[in-house]
Amino acid sequence: MINLTNVAKASLASLLERKNASSEEGLRLSVQKGGCAGLQYAMEVETKQESDLTAGDDQARVFIAQDAVEYLQGMTLDYSISLADSGFKIINPNAARACGCGTSFEPKKEGNTEALEQGEECESELQEK
Repeated sequence: MINLTNVAKASLASLLERKNASSEEGLRLSVQKGGCAGLQYAMEVETKQESDLTAGDDQARVFIAQDAVEYLQGMTLDYSISLADSGFKIINPNAARACGCGTSFEPKKEGNTEALEQGEECESELQEK
């Protein structure tokens, strides 16, 4: 379904520990209308919902909202550490283009296999909540 880099797993495990998350809580990924490119990613530490798919392991739990599966299938969750921009990053093979900060995207149209294009810069960022 989705892949997690080793850095993302370690960062997520640390985040869940800092938040005193129960074994039923994890990082829930969903997709909403909005952002610079049409759809935006949403991440929140939440309890797994019944219809969510699960990825990761016992220490780094990721839940994928059922209505986001078509947009997130095959994605990679990474974690970047830099002075200017640290946080979880989504590498999404289902995106035709993304905004400059990577928090919103336009999904590929069926049959469109064009490479991802970076869009304009935007001010939104994926942040730990």
